[in-house]
Amino acid sequence: MTSKHQFAGKCKRVKLSDICVKGKSSLRQKDIANDGPYAVYGASGIVGSTSCFQNAKPYVAVVKDGAGVGRANACNAETSVLGTMQALIPKEGVDCRYLLHLVRSMRLGEDFSGSTIPHIYFRDYGKTLVPFPDMSGQRQIVEALDDIEKQRLTATKQIDRLDSLVKSRFVEMFGDFACYETKPLIKCVDCIEAGKSPKCLAFSRKMAEPGVLKLSAISSGVYCENENKALPRSVSLTIDKVVHANDILLSRKNTPELVGRSVLVKHTDGNIMFPDIIFRMHPLSPINAMYLSYLLAGPLLHSIQSLAHGSAKSMSNIPKSELAKLSIPIPALNLQNEFANFASQVDKSRFVAQQQIEKLQLLYDSLAQEYFGE
Repeated sequence: MTSKHQFAGKCKRVKLSDICVKGKSSLRQKDIANDGPYAVYGASGIVGSTSCFQNAKPYVAVVKDGAGVGRANACNAETSVLGTMQALIPKEGVDCRYLLHLVRSMRLGEDFSGSTIPHIYFRDYGKTLVPFPDMSGQRQIVEALDDIEKQRLTATKQIDRLDSLVKSRFVEMFGDFACYETKPLIKCVDCIEAGKSPKCLAFSRKMAEPGVLKLSAISSGVYCENENKALPRSVSLTIDKVVHANDILLSRKNTPELVGRSVLVKHTDGNIMFPDIIFRMHPLSPINAMYLSYLLAGPLLHSIQSLAHGSAKSMSNIPKSELAKLSIPIPALNLQNEFANFASQVDKSRFVAQQQIEKLQLLYDSLAQEYFGE
């Protein structure tokens, strides 16, 4: 490959704020009335609609607090974003897709303020010097990175189909749960415990060095152990807060749309703790861990999120005492095990697709560094 300056055409370095401006982002989840044709974006994608829109042009939305902080996505014209997002509107002569890839390359979530809930602000990262090629160079870069994005989207859709298959099987096997005995959650697990949040470094751990999970490690519904912060050498792991296989992790505190999200840890490289804004549970007999994890992440998610409250404008908190009372339906163990076996078989195909996504991400990161690095 030729050098990035040759590939990108004429290029200069400018502040990010020189090529984009802040758009409006003041909506709250409760403000969404679903009374019109204009989409509203949140951290997880489109979360509803309104009768009017805030941003007239295509733009880039960046998660500015909570899980996934720093993650950037493209948004269509005549749409809005929740207050947990920041809309970045490209100026004249700036390709919106170029702005998207540029902002992603900045890895804004790796350095943030706030001891528990991360926050980033345009007034800070807008001062960052970034490469700004002419339109020809922008389009060449966009073409190369968009091609990888399309391949990654294909693999992601395959995973979505597999996930839908498992969810459909779950509903098919267990129905509406009306015929099953129920118990409060605290009677179905050994305990509901919060983790610990020591002061961490601003970057991820290397290999299996000590680290602490970020909220984004569980917010997608799949356990992502690479979403973590490294521990300083001066800080030791708290052994009883180390993550193990078959742990069920649930976000205790997050934005309203992501609080209460949970995952089953199927594998861990070890030496990693869960923070105090995540709960951990282990099911007791006769509860299968796979069954309970799908129950919490699917049919009971809305009930779990309804338990959340808090004084902060954008963050919600689930009290342990309220979560402990959550009613859990308990089908026969052999039925739970049958579902778990089915889900495990589907997981094998999911793993192959996930490996493809990870390879494409490495390629994307390598090219982004070539185009946007110093």
